[in-house]
Amino acid sequence: MTADDERFARAIAAIDAANAGDPNTIVVAGVERPKELAHAELMTAWVTRLRPDASDALLLAARAHHIRRWVVPRTSYPDGRAGYLRWRRDLHERHATDVGAILDEVGYDAPTIARVQDIVRKRNLTRDPDVQVLEDALCLVFIETQFAELAAKLDRPKMVDVVRKTLKKMSAEGQAMALSLEMHDDDRALIEEATRG
Repeated sequence: MTADDERFARAIAAIDAANAGDPNTIVVAGVERPKELAHAELMTAWVTRLRPDASDALLLAARAHHIRRWVVPRTSYPDGRAGYLRWRRDLHERHATDVGAILDEVGYDAPTIARVQDIVRKRNLTRDPDVQVLEDALCLVFIETQFAELAAKLDRPKMVDVVRKTLKKMSAEGQAMALSLEMHDDDRALIEEATRG
């Protein structure tokens, strides 16, 4: 293992250790796990699928995209769209700061840290291929882990709107991957309906 490989492994381990403290859980492949730890692993898997030659910066950003997200709950911000957008913006900054500290501690240089932070902040979405891959992976993880639950809570027109907004953020490749996922027929019909609108 090279020194770069060892540094990368230490960074991933530190990010995973930070996310392992998530009190929220999710069941993935029949196993209950800390939510952000599981999401980080799923993100890494999707990024690797979408971009087999992904840079270390992109893989680190995927792993840390929601690092310790539970520390700043949505309920700590006002209801409504403005509160939601402020919460999301503040989370992007917090995640970028947290991963920056980890990467500095394990020995990454300033340009690499800045690149990871830009990807985590989703700067230049649609113009930066790495940020677009991260967004595609985020949407695919949402479809895999939260789609069915959300569809059960929302009425059909609202869910179609959510799916349209999700698909709009994705590349053509990401959308194709979404349609290739195994899912219940009703869920697939929702996605197909959203693509027609």
